[in-house]
Amino acid sequence: MQKKSVKNKELFLRIIAVLAALIVWELVSFIIDSPILIVGPSRVLLRLFTLIPTAVFWKSVGFTLVHIFGGYLSGLALGILLAVLAYRIGVVKLLLMPWMATVKSVPVASFVVICLIWLSPANLSIFISFLIVLPICYQNTLNAMEGIDSSLTDLAELENLSYFGRLRNIFFPNISDKLISTASLSAGIAWKAGVAAEVIGTPSGSIGRQLYLAKTFLATDDLLAWTVVIVLLSVGFEKLFVLVLRRLIC
Repeated sequence: MQKKSVKNKELFLRIIAVLAALIVWELVSFIIDSPILIVGPSRVLLRLFTLIPTAVFWKSVGFTLVHIFGGYLSGLALGILLAVLAYRIGVVKLLLMPWMATVKSVPVASFVVICLIWLSPANLSIFISFLIVLPICYQNTLNAMEGIDSSLTDLAELENLSYFGRLRNIFFPNISDKLISTASLSAGIAWKAGVAAEVIGTPSGSIGRQLYLAKTFLATDDLLAWTVVIVLLSVGFEKLFVLVLRRLIC
């Protein structure tokens, strides 16, 4: 009962904080009184409601959602697979080290410009999302596996557990929290990188192109409305995927 009361209080305080931020935003836009520099949340919300019924809105949302999800899922799956191989085969870990370090260090914008030479703009967000998620999933999964108590793996050897038995009884229980945390973290990063790639590549029918056009025509209400859409899609995608993943591995 006490925990429920604390959660309700935290939720109430968060709502108050959000409302306070929206009020400040609206006041600032009223004082500045320039629709190019800043528009208030009421105008952004109104613009969002006018965008939602249009075919352009759903086409852009569908394009970006499919491409970023494809890159994210590919990076997550390959990152986990490579981590398992690196854990079991030391030479794989050594061979992957410079590649993973490079991918983590190079700025997203540099990758986007380089990849535009190799790929069409339409496929850019898939590859960039994949490239950004891969090293995060690889390193976090590998760290989680290496952090498992060696006595557990020794016990599995003594009990002569099968490979799948070890996965089910030792590895999944000990790395599931880390996997879920990694999936949650990388989902948000995938959206940021993927949309940034679309803004630079401006593929037709994408959210990134809508942001670029809004910037070009100084349509600040459009720019902020699409930004709200990105935030909602990113958060919703992250929560839904983590929920499914939690059901599968926990």
